[in-house]
Amino acid sequence: MSEARKVLVDARGLSCPGPITEIVKAYRNLKNGDTIEIWATDPGFKPDVEAWVKRTGNQLVEVREEKDKIVAVIKVTAKK
Repeated sequence: MSEARKVLVDARGLSCPGPITEIVKAYRNLKNGDTIEIWATDPGFKPDVEAWVKRTGNQLVEVREEKDKIVAVIKVTAKK
């Protein structure tokens, strides 16, 4: 079994739907157990990422607001 990968997506400076589009691009190449860490500055990103994981069935590990960005960590759990 291959080792889980962690991918960093830097979507700072992109406005909606840019950060979610970047998540989708990264997600296509990942497998269950992999994680995506996304950095975004769009104030609407937090509810957008929460809606995306709910809709796709993946796991939102954490969302935190830092001084210069919002960080979300998603665990891929819904790949068929």
